[in-house]
Amino acid sequence: MRKRITRVAVMTSGGDSPGMNAAIRSVVRSCAYYKIDCVGIYRGYQGLIEADFISMNARSVHNIINKGGTILKSARSKDFMEKEGREKAYNNLIASDIHALVVIGGDGSFTGGMVFNKEFNFPVIGIPGTIDNDIFGTDYTIGYDTALNTVVDVIDKIRDTASSHNRLFFVEVMGRDSGFIALHAGIGAGAEEILIPEEDLGLDRLLDSLQKSRRSGKSSSIVVVAEGDKTGKNVFEIAQFIEKNLPEYEVRVSIMGHMQRGGSPSCFDRVLASRMGVKAVELLLDGKTNLMVGSVNNEMVAVDLELAVKEHHAINKEILRISDIMSV
Repeated sequence: MRKRITRVAVMTSGGDSPGMNAAIRSVVRSCAYYKIDCVGIYRGYQGLIEADFISMNARSVHNIINKGGTILKSARSKDFMEKEGREKAYNNLIASDIHALVVIGGDGSFTGGMVFNKEFNFPVIGIPGTIDNDIFGTDYTIGYDTALNTVVDVIDKIRDTASSHNRLFFVEVMGRDSGFIALHAGIGAGAEEILIPEEDLGLDRLLDSLQKSRRSGKSSSIVVVAEGDKTGKNVFEIAQFIEKNLPEYEVRVSIMGHMQRGGSPSCFDRVLASRMGVKAVELLLDGKTNLMVGSVNNEMVAVDLELAVKEHHAINKEILRISDIMSV
């Protein structure tokens, strides 16, 4: 029979995303509501190995719901990839009388939590925090909505320059394996073309599309490129190809980089994080483990952590169809 949970630890791991602080706040205050102790772990799994713990209460998380990043910091841990490191982490949790762990992060963080749960039968619940929105089992991940709004705002500004100088801009956004940001931000910002890993447009087809846009009267264009797109080796190679074959345009490249991760989270992400934090604590109190909290059709659900790690959140084909129609 599993020991009754009276002390829960929470940590953030992997790449930061806006809304992580809101999720931390929700876990801590849910623990306070249910009268159980909460412990924060600094620097993810590395902090778990080094026992970098801090006791937290409802007042520990005041005025953080509006802040980007994570007050618990984040780090990637090579030590946790080794059995010896995980065993040390487990011993630290036991020594601190911690009974369960909430991990806020992406698929890499969930993989670590899944392995840890299997090795030590230690209760783990995941909360999806990543701007890429690429986690299976949830419609939205924490930080995705904020990143979208950031990207759209920047593209709106770039379009002012593109229009003023008759330029063609290639705007690279994050998405190494997933095109969610590029696709949705591209539609939202009125991009002429959108290049994503899931759909290989090809250089010739891209050129043909831009030539049609030019003939239809467009004097400037925006092409949104996910960093993992396979059309060319990188966005600069694509830009050089188009510049060589479409000399009518002045071609520029803008790489948004890590600015997409930062900033105050949107209201949507704050509410999503709050709901997920409550659900995570309640799952643990119900004796559940090795699960991820997801949002499906605006309902909080529990998804097997292994499924969340191994399956892939597919792009909606209807959204792809809409992007094609809008690029006319």
